[in-house]
Amino acid sequence: MTTPSSKAQGSGVPAATPDTAPDTAPDTAPDPAPTPSRRRWLILAVASAAQFLAVLDMIAVNIAFPAIGADFRSASTAELSWVLNAYTIVLAALLVPAGRLADAIGGRRSFLTGIALFGLASVACGAAPGLGTLIAARVVQGVAAAVLVPTSLSLALPAFPPRERATAVGVWTAVSAVAASAGPVAGGLLAALDWRWIFLVNPPVVLLAWVAGLRLLPRTGPVRTGPVRTGPVRTGSVRTGPIPGERRRLDPLGTLLVLLGTGALTTACVEAADWGYGAPATLGFLAVGLIAAALAVAHVRRHPDPVVDPALFRTRAFTAATLGLLGYFLAYAASILAATLLFTGAWGWSSARAGLAVTPWPLTVLVVSMLSGRIVRALGERTTAVVGGLCFAAGPVWWLLLAGGDGAHYAVEFMPGLVLTGVGAGLYQPVMFSAAGLLPARQLSLGSGVLMMSRQGGSALGVAALVMITGGAARPGLDALRAGWVFTAVTAALAAVAGAALRTGVRVDPGENGGSGTDPLRHH
Repeated sequence: MTTPSSKAQGSGVPAATPDTAPDTAPDTAPDPAPTPSRRRWLILAVASAAQFLAVLDMIAVNIAFPAIGADFRSASTAELSWVLNAYTIVLAALLVPAGRLADAIGGRRSFLTGIALFGLASVACGAAPGLGTLIAARVVQGVAAAVLVPTSLSLALPAFPPRERATAVGVWTAVSAVAASAGPVAGGLLAALDWRWIFLVNPPVVLLAWVAGLRLLPRTGPVRTGPVRTGPVRTGSVRTGPIPGERRRLDPLGTLLVLLGTGALTTACVEAADWGYGAPATLGFLAVGLIAAALAVAHVRRHPDPVVDPALFRTRAFTAATLGLLGYFLAYAASILAATLLFTGAWGWSSARAGLAVTPWPLTVLVVSMLSGRIVRALGERTTAVVGGLCFAAGPVWWLLLAGGDGAHYAVEFMPGLVLTGVGAGLYQPVMFSAAGLLPARQLSLGSGVLMMSRQGGSALGVAALVMITGGAARPGLDALRAGWVFTAVTAALAAVAGAALRTGVRVDPGENGGSGTDPLRHH
């Protein structure tokens, strides 16, 4: 909320003039900088635990896929694939509606409900007597993860002053990198015992996170709405926006359109390799998704309190972050898959050796992410994002120029590219995900959901694009992989261009280093 002072503390909103009432600021203006909470790092730890579970579970199950198939021998590969795809599709489709719901009922309540549901679904997965039950439980897990992921970030960010938010998101990103790197190892070890342990190790962590969340997370109430003037008082212009006042209205049609659009598009991307890119099912889901997306855009522009407020995208930096993360995760997902295909295909390495060969990437992300706050304060958000995007693009360029056909010189031909992409990821992600901090507290979960949907959508599209480029071959040749590296370099460069749209600003934060602090991704 803004105040009629000369400048709302940390908001970047000009003071009210005789022609402008204090409540005329756009409802995307960020809330004042919070007083640092002594418990902010514990809150971040709880939020990061939820992110760790959501990422680890997705990757570990991929590694255990053969073991699951061995237990359900009567099922076809297409049927078994839904153990993986049900989680991915439901997660992507529900991120935005779940973020809106969290803003409406309160982030703390939403988080505690989501983490409990994730634990119960994990138990159901581990105890599933048949494939149908397992897939149904994975759907519930996807629902729970969709609630957890955006809510975890929206609960953590307000506890940090703006100058620390890049560091906080860096830690959150580093946890994702640890989960991503631990996923193959954990999945392989647990699957060697029994694939059900992949799910049954979750409940103790869930219980600990739930108890800690109950004690640590700030209490947040439901968001309410009321009339907001959006221009000078003399115009009489009024619109409805999510500020304290009346209880928020539901938007069932908008929610349905968002679910249908994202669900259909994600399904088309995930299943295209199996169905065929020109198959009627693929084209049908693609058409349904595009039509639903177009209808959703038209709907939210007219609805007084839509499931996705278009005002979110009036902040240029938030729009840039949404598009930039889409491009970045296109490059990220395609790069990881291309590396795996190179190691296990052209180079003929085992899965275990391939997993170890990728390790320099998440380790680099972990180190750089932890330092991202200091780097942002030194370089500024825009420069950090551009450098990060270009570093990531340099990785596939390195492979394109140097990677050979036998892997005999991995340390020279490939590992430097992994380090470059790791540096890029560690610089780029914290800055872009910090864009959620631009939004008022009442829209943090929704904004986080939008950014997470860019992540999930970009990942699904990146995998689909690389499979298409390589012709769907299990062991593509170097020429096909080189074409994939061109794609990843271009998309990462486009992500860097989106980073250039950010604007660095400085604001006064009383009590922070004598009253001066960096305002990440300043609203303008």
